[in-house]
Amino acid sequence: MANLLGKRMTCPECGAQVLVTKGGNGQVECCGQSMQLVEAKPLPSAD
Repeated sequence: MANLLGKRMTCPECGAQVLVTKGGNGQVECCGQSMQLVEAKPLPSAD
């Protein structure tokens, strides 16, 4: 899995979060597990 610049990832085990500052190939791991990509929250409507 490629790590994309600016993406935030979280550890499902301990909840630690990291921000990818340099993209590349490979996996980000914490607590012996692959970290999961955090989905962006929708912005509130200005209506």
